[in-house]
Amino acid sequence: MANNELLTVGEVARILRVDDTTIRRWVKQGILEAVILPHVNARQAYRIKRETLDRVLGNPQHSQTPQPLLPPKLRVAR
Repeated sequence: MANNELLTVGEVARILRVDDTTIRRWVKQGILEAVILPHVNARQAYRIKRETLDRVLGNPQHSQTPQPLLPPKLRVAR
């Protein structure tokens, strides 16, 4: 997969095994970096880069920065 691939909130939520609302909250709190898309509905649309998700997961072979982004209490157990 390409590092510049954009994932939906739902895709990231499934990978991290959390609810969509959690992903949206992390984006709003600045914990998870996302691209904000123009929207016409009430809900803001986001896309998360694959590279960002790889950093969160601490997956150095797909990321230039092997340090996890999430604070220790929010890191996902593998």
